[in-house]
Amino acid sequence: MIELTEVDGVPTLVAPSSGQAAAGLLFRVGQADETLPMHGVTHLVEHLALHDSGLSDYHYNGETTSVYTHFHLRGSESDVVGYLGKVCAGLAELPMHRLEIEKEILRTESRSRGGTTALPLRRYGARGYGLPSYPEWGLARLRPEDLREWVETYFTRDNAVLWIAGNGVPAGLRLPLRPGVRRPAPAPTSTLPATPAWFTGDDTSVVFSAVVRRSTAASVYSGVLERELFRDLRQEGGYSYTATATYEPRGDGFATVTAYADALPEKQGAALGGFVDVLARLRHGAVDPSGVAAVRTKSLEKLNHPEIEAARLPAHALNLLTGQRNLTVDELRAELAAVTVEQVHAVAAEAAESGLLQTPHRTTADWAGFTAAPTSSAHEADGNRHPHREDGEVELVIGPDAASIVRPGSRATVRYDACAAMLTWPDGARRLIGDDGIMLHLEPAMWAAPPAELAALDAAVEPSRQVPMPPRDPAAIPRPGAGRADTGAGRHPGEIIAIVLLLLVAVALGAFSVLQAVTAATTGGKPHDLSLLGGAVVGAALFATPVVLLLRRRR
Repeated sequence: MIELTEVDGVPTLVAPSSGQAAAGLLFRVGQADETLPMHGVTHLVEHLALHDSGLSDYHYNGETTSVYTHFHLRGSESDVVGYLGKVCAGLAELPMHRLEIEKEILRTESRSRGGTTALPLRRYGARGYGLPSYPEWGLARLRPEDLREWVETYFTRDNAVLWIAGNGVPAGLRLPLRPGVRRPAPAPTSTLPATPAWFTGDDTSVVFSAVVRRSTAASVYSGVLERELFRDLRQEGGYSYTATATYEPRGDGFATVTAYADALPEKQGAALGGFVDVLARLRHGAVDPSGVAAVRTKSLEKLNHPEIEAARLPAHALNLLTGQRNLTVDELRAELAAVTVEQVHAVAAEAAESGLLQTPHRTTADWAGFTAAPTSSAHEADGNRHPHREDGEVELVIGPDAASIVRPGSRATVRYDACAAMLTWPDGARRLIGDDGIMLHLEPAMWAAPPAELAALDAAVEPSRQVPMPPRDPAAIPRPGAGRADTGAGRHPGEIIAIVLLLLVAVALGAFSVLQAVTAATTGGKPHDLSLLGGAVVGAALFATPVVLLLRRRR
């Protein structure tokens, strides 16, 4: 049985456990509470607070997610007392002498972690729950006062929950945290005018996400979806090696179901088709009762673990922190046993309605009834128009309220009052990112725009939304003609004329050689005909060779 008590004003959940003690301190703050110019502040606070923990004989770690930050460990009772005490001390007085070092560590961690998924950005935009799709650009501008304000706002005793698995609250445990208020989970935003929607990814995988009401039936649906994907895409089709699905509560009464399947390039079309077939089958009620029973049975078996209460402590703590209902083991067992095929079908229909599908590179999902997620703005700015120095079909529009880059058939517009962030480089480059995730990148040398207008654009975006970026390698800064000089494409207009003329001569000589070969065959191969044939073949090769070389250089 889980007991609710309190330590220094912090709600504390305790459950018995054998072996080493385990504990975790959760704060209701995460990436979704940040803004894009401040993105990374929570993660940086977590790292600084853990610095004094140093090397130890027990396992400890910190974790920053969209809605919570978690400091946890496993060790002896004295380890619990010492670790949580150091965390609280670190939050009370962040070791600012480590600030730049920890920033570099986080940048290194980001590179080693690899790419981020675009699903949050596509669903939520450049705010709230969409921020995990972006690099932690805020690290460049964060100052000690920013971190202190963040700690005083979010890392407080009234915005925390402690859990302990062991023999109770260890003697001497203190949590000297500042007072504050409980922070609710952020309200979600949306950039999708219609769902289900799709967008093309940059690899061969298929990813699907849906937002559904949080329920036991929804967690069962996630398990059923994984079983169906694994059976269709791996066991029967052989299209994928990995086919998984997860169920993650969002902290506001809803949960996100995410499904993933990988594929080889030559099988990505089949994997996408099979994936969509599984979603459609479940949506239309073709739910296998044996699959539902298997997922129910597996979940019920986990509840039979002798220390199940201790294992559920972190989830219980998060529910308490976000104001969500906590079920006892008996209540959860009863809800699992009562989940029906009809309930799973209802969740499948709900998931399909809110679905967002990432298709493999160069594929679409219009054919499956999905609407393309917006990649272009509906309107363009009203202002002065400036041509691109190398592409006459592209224009930059700078107006008093917004800026746009307009291309044939598309436009990227960012309103200054809805600019999530503007990245600025010392060489004058700017990247504006709208709240909706639409981005426009300005390289001053590439646009025939007066400096005064660019300066007015800078003044229109609030300073708090401007993020300074480190200097770039001069060789990487675009300049008119620089790209062509590297590739040869378009560097000399006469190249195109030369290619056409050489190609015409090569084709003519080739045709003449064919004619001579026919003549030689009908006349018995007279020496005169054979010599003409040989000359024509050599000439065609001589003229064709520079054509091939020029085309290769231009490409």
